[in-house]
Amino acid sequence: MNGGDKILNRIKSDCDEKIKEIEIQASEKCDEILAEAKGQAEKISAQIAEQAKKKIAQINATSKSRAELEVRNTLLKKRRSEIDRTVDGILDYLLNLSDSDYFEFIYKLASQLDGMSGVIAMNSKDKSRLPKDFTDRLAEAGLKAEVSDDTVDIVGGFILKHGDIEENMGFGALIDAKRDELEDYINRELFSE
Repeated sequence: MNGGDKILNRIKSDCDEKIKEIEIQASEKCDEILAEAKGQAEKISAQIAEQAKKKIAQINATSKSRAELEVRNTLLKKRRSEIDRTVDGILDYLLNLSDSDYFEFIYKLASQLDGMSGVIAMNSKDKSRLPKDFTDRLAEAGLKAEVSDDTVDIVGGFILKHGDIEENMGFGALIDAKRDELEDYINRELFSE
């Protein structure tokens, strides 16, 4: 081997060593970069997972709250419907009493106006079926009243006019006035647990 070959071999050997050194450094740097990237990916993945858990929990809480609200609203609508149906049933019951029972109820209403006097106005149906002793029975109940020739637009009951004052004893007005009490009673009877 001549001197030129030795120099070339030496350069080649030095280059091979340098290449190995660079490859080792590159491999270490690559491993370091991969490890760092893996750590960052795991960190980001954990953050995304945590955000997803929070979002899922929030969606679940919102859904549960909406479902509870929907159930509550449905129950309230059902209660309202049952209360309305019951109140309508009360009115229907009163309007369909036999004439004698109907007027007995009217006398009971009149007794609530004990000591008053005036003119009673009724709807045309009730006026056409008045008992012969109607004003006498009103007086027995404590109400001195004459029956008006005019009729009023109420579903049942009567209106007492005395002076400038009217006492509305119409069934609709009485039910409206007692609606809260009726609703409380119906709630207790139908929906108490």
